Amino acid sequence: MNVAIIGAGATGLAAAYDLLQAGCRVTLFEANDRPGGLAAGFKMPHWDWSLEKFYHHWFESDTDVLKLAAEIGVRDRVIFKRPLTVSYWNGRFYPLDSPLAALRFPGLSLPAKIPFGLAVIYLKYLTANWRALERYTAHEWAARWMGRAAYEVIWQPLLEGKFGDFYQRVNMAWLWARIRARSPRLGTFIGGFQAFFDALAARVQALGGVIRYATRVQELRCEDRPAHKWIVRAQPPLAESDAFDAVLSTTSPRLMAKLAPQLPMDYLGALNALESLGAVIVIFALDRQLDTQGYYWHNLPKSAGFPYLAMCEHTNFVEAAHFGGQHLIYCGDYLPPSHPYFSLPEDELRAIFLPSLARFNPQFDPSWVQAAWVFREAYTQPVPFVNHSRHIPPVKTPLPGLFFASMSQVYPWDRGTNYAIRLGRETAAAMLSAITPSS
Repeated sequence: MNVAIIGAGATGLAAAYDLLQAGCRVTLFEANDRPGGLAAGFKMPHWDWSLEKFYHHWFESDTDVLKLAAEIGVRDRVIFKRPLTVSYWNGRFYPLDSPLAALRFPGLSLPAKIPFGLAVIYLKYLTANWRALERYTAHEWAARWMGRAAYEVIWQPLLEGKFGDFYQRVNMAWLWARIRARSPRLGTFIGGFQAFFDALAARVQALGGVIRYATRVQELRCEDRPAHKWIVRAQPPLAESDAFDAVLSTTSPRLMAKLAPQLPMDYLGALNALESLGAVIVIFALDRQLDTQGYYWHNLPKSAGFPYLAMCEHTNFVEAAHFGGQHLIYCGDYLPPSHPYFSLPEDELRAIFLPSLARFNPQFDPSWVQAAWVFREAYTQPVPFVNHSRHIPPVKTPLPGLFFASMSQVYPWDRGTNYAIRLGRETAAAMLSAITPSS
C-alpha cells in the first residue's frame, strides 16, 4: 500500500512509523526544511542545543511520547525537572502549581479556597466524564463550582489570555483536560526537541520512508483509474506517475479544505467551521538572567497590561550553558490571525515587547539583549466550543483513501506533542483497517 503523508510533524511522523512497520510504502511531504512541525527548532553556531521556535515541554503524564521515545531507542535522552510556574497578581508573581502554593496564595481568602480546591480535586481525580462537562462553558461551570472569586482571579485570566474574545464560549471539557493531565514536573529532550524529531525522522527513513523536505503540497486529487488513486500536486512537482493508495493530511483544517476541494460540502463546511488562534513569539537572547528568582513560566493576565500572554525564561528550565551562556526569553501570545502582530515588521514587534521585560526585573536594560527572533504561525490553538465533539470532522473523510488528522482532533486534550503522537498512531491504525483488504 502506497501512502502519502502531508506534514512531518509529530502526527505525520508517528503515523508514518506505524504504517511502515505494517508494510506500507510511505512518502512524507514537509514544507519546511526539517521535521518537527510546531516543535521544530533552530540552532546558533555557538549553541550545543537547538531551541524550539515555539515554547515546548513535556509532562510526566505524557505516556504516548515516552512510549514512542522508548521504541526508537531515545528514552534515556528525556529528562524531567521541576521548574517554577508563577502567576501575576496585584503587581507580584506567585506560584500556583501545587496544592501548598495554592494554599499560600494571598489572592484568595481561605473560604474562597475551599470550593476551588474541592473542584480541582473532583476534576483531577474523581471524574473522567468529560462529555458531560463539554455541555457547559468553562466560564459558567468554573464560576459556579469553583466560586466567583477563584474564577475571576485564576481561571478567567487564563481563559482570556488563551482564547481572547472566545473565552466565554470555551467548553469545560478543555479545562478538565488541562487540570487532569498535567504534572508539575516538566520534560525536555537532551539536545532540544529538534533532536528528538531528527531521531524519529531518521527511524522513519531507516524503515524505508521517504521524506521530501521543502516541498509544499498544493492539491490532493482523487482519480479513478481503475481504482481510486490519489495524485499529490506539489512544488517542486512530483512525477505525474506518482499515485498513492491513501493520503493522510496533518495540515490545518482550512488548508485541508483548500487542498482537497473534492470533499463533500458538509465535510468542507465542518472543516471551515472550526475556529482556531495563531501564535506570535518573540525570543530575546540576554547576556544575563532576567528573573533572578529563577521562575520559568510566567502567566500574565491581559488586564495587567503586558503586550503578551506568557513570558517563559527557557534558561530557568534548561541551563544557559547549552546556549553558549545566553539567557533565552520567550514572549508569546495566542491571537486571531487577523491581529496586527501577524503583519507588523519584526523590528516593530520586538520594540513593542521589549520594554515590558523591565517589569520582571527593574534593573533590565536593553543593552542586555544580544539577539532576538520572531516566529509567527496562524494555526496553533484550536478553540473548542460547547459540545465540540459533535462538530469535529472524522479522521476518515468521505473520500476513499483520504484521511485528516489535526490539532483540532486531539480534543478534549489540549494541543501538544504527546497528543499529536497519539492521534498519528490512532489514525495509522484507522488507515490500515480501512485500506487493507480483509482476508
